Amino acid sequence: MAESEWNETGTYENLYERLTAYSDTDYYPFHMPGHKRAEIPFINPYKIDITEIEGFDNLHHAQDVLLEAQKRLEGLYQSRKSYYLVNGSTCGILSAAGACAKRGDSVIIARNCHKAVYNAVKIFGLQADHVYPEFMQCGIQGQIRPQDIEKLLSERKNVRFVLVTSPSFDGIVSDIAQIARIVHAHHAYLIVDEAHGAHFTFSRYFPESAVSQGADIVIHSLHKTLPSFTQTAALHIAGDLADEHKVEEMLGMFQTSSPSYLFMAGIDLCMNLLEKSGQELFETYEQRLSWFYENCRELKSLHVLTSKDYEPYHVFDADKSKIVICTLRAEMNGKQLYECLLRKYHLQLEMYSERYVLAMTSIMDTQEGFERLLSALREIDEELNRNASQEQSMELTVLQRAYAAREKVLEISEAGYYNIEETPLEESSGRICGETVFLYPPGIPMIVPGEVISDDLVSVLEECRNMGLNIQGMKDKQKRKILTVAYRQENRI
Repeated sequence: MAESEWNETGTYENLYERLTAYSDTDYYPFHMPGHKRAEIPFINPYKIDITEIEGFDNLHHAQDVLLEAQKRLEGLYQSRKSYYLVNGSTCGILSAAGACAKRGDSVIIARNCHKAVYNAVKIFGLQADHVYPEFMQCGIQGQIRPQDIEKLLSERKNVRFVLVTSPSFDGIVSDIAQIARIVHAHHAYLIVDEAHGAHFTFSRYFPESAVSQGADIVIHSLHKTLPSFTQTAALHIAGDLADEHKVEEMLGMFQTSSPSYLFMAGIDLCMNLLEKSGQELFETYEQRLSWFYENCRELKSLHVLTSKDYEPYHVFDADKSKIVICTLRAEMNGKQLYECLLRKYHLQLEMYSERYVLAMTSIMDTQEGFERLLSALREIDEELNRNASQEQSMELTVLQRAYAAREKVLEISEAGYYNIEETPLEESSGRICGETVFLYPPGIPMIVPGEVISDDLVSVLEECRNMGLNIQGMKDKQKRKILTVAYRQENRI
């Protein structure tokens, strides 16, 4: 492996210099964006960075070239209406929520949704109930079960929409077709955050897209798994229930009024590539993934999860583009494996958790990239197996505890009506939380405003911090204090 001069703490005058220095190294990207920094032909970006001038249409009132571009998107994804998003999936989630509910409405959201969903709940003052995913080995959050949604819908009246994330950050797919039938029987909308599944439509090797499974609105992050610029995404309206005019009204609020023509051109190039070469690219990609999984079967201490690992949990489906490497049998935790792959082998993975790491792949990954990852895992596994003293414990508790159900006293939006106090973490048990606290990635909240801080959550936050997991959302960067709600009527503001 070539020596790299990259130093993340080195002296660079600006971000541009740091990026260009990094681009000249041999660090391999097993992370988003899906273009994997490949040399895709693209003109000097400054020469085509324009605004809404004559001949180039307006995204918020598309009638010409952008209208045709979005129609092509509709054809590729077989949707009723599709929209370019240049503010990422976040603006799509906010727009979908605003189009399907009004202030004070009751909604059901999966607890493992991205923080953007919780922001939508807060912005629109929604009354949110949670449906919880099942936990699996390594602390991975599993599928959302249709029967759990059915139960909640039967208990709650006048639910306006159900919002689930499928696939999850780790690639777990829920039974969207069955969930859609249940949701529609209760006269509600189904919104699916399929941010990590923009590639599903283009190959039967992967699960079917929610667009074809009965969802009303589906949001895709094109940049996560396809060769498109970071921040590019798409919103699709499927079926006849969702009101496209309301969706467009919301998009006008949450999308920038100066959408990047570079981003939109990037989406165009991505779709053009998929139209012309998608079949060939996906066939090669599937062969490389199959080769990688087959060769990982020999690992002894490390373990690459496959569909067989999900069978005991009756998982509906899983996305094989997400390579999940588990360390439950190894004398190594997720962070240690992540750091080893990064520092010694120059392989940059997407994330680490307590007992696993995640490598994101796409059609732009090379055979050399897969070979480098396999070779590194073999070397690490051999060293771990040589030094193993005994079988490691298969017990895992921290992540289950981190994402446990919390007692709700106030709705997220209501928590903002009261004064907020900064409370030492060790004194916060029993108080009402005043901020969203989450691990990032994946950006799933451990607690949101209005929920009660428990003794166990205080312990979990300390454990997560000691393990080096990336806790975000807390105003106190040292993670020693947490914002709490002064929940007394006289403190309402």
